[in-house]
Amino acid sequence: MSENRAVVDRALELLLAKDMAGFVELWEPDGVMEFPFAAPGFPTRLVGHAQLHDYLDDYPQHVDLHAIVDLEVHQSVDPSVVIVEFGAEGLVVPSGRPYRLRYIAVLTIRDGRIARYRDYWSPRAVADALGAEQAATAFGAP
Repeated sequence: MSENRAVVDRALELLLAKDMAGFVELWEPDGVMEFPFAAPGFPTRLVGHAQLHDYLDDYPQHVDLHAIVDLEVHQSVDPSVVIVEFGAEGLVVPSGRPYRLRYIAVLTIRDGRIARYRDYWSPRAVADALGAEQAATAFGAP
């Protein structure tokens, strides 16, 4: 297994375990998470462990992930970059509604740590899954 695939697998494992602190520790100290399709009022860029922690810390209180499905990891021509396609399934904690969402992420991995994570999730799909008010609470909209 490639080092990049091992980091991806570990990241998803930590998300399923609801270990947000462990997930953040996979990142370089100045690692960047970007949301190119973020809805107005939602964060578009997080830098460093503190911002990542603040953003992700209460994620398990909003979404209870049970499974990662249809995982595909594509190595780019740049050996530090992988494209990850997957589905996440679980429950919306406050409502008990099913949570099913598709993701595409582009990760830059250096020395076994995430340096950059571009998360191409759909704000509309998240609002549909969680409800608009819950999505705003969960993902940092004012």
